[in-house]
Amino acid sequence: MITIDVARPIPPFEQIRQQIHDRIVDGTLAAGTRLPTIRQLATDLGLAPGTVARAYAELETARLVETNRSKGTRVRASTAMDEAARAAADAYVAAVKANNLDLAAALALVRVRFDG
Repeated sequence: MITIDVARPIPPFEQIRQQIHDRIVDGTLAAGTRLPTIRQLATDLGLAPGTVARAYAELETARLVETNRSKGTRVRASTAMDEAARAAADAYVAAVKANNLDLAAALALVRVRFDG
């Protein structure tokens, strides 16, 4: 389900995050779908568990997944606010790409705005 391309300049945790994000957004991973455990996915991909944990943490921060000790990490049920946030993020990404900004510059702009 997830592949890592070590030749890409994108860090492995970001490749994991992006692939899971894309599958959630396009509906391939439906609400309630359980993701592999951190250890299992790390083993499958030949990565350190911390790399997978970082990707999962970012997905949780984005409110795309939720983790419960007894139930593992699952795709979160979507809400109207989540959909609006995704639409805003999609518009922002399109503007960033149209202006030839890289990911680091785009994230820096978000951090400045977020911190007020």
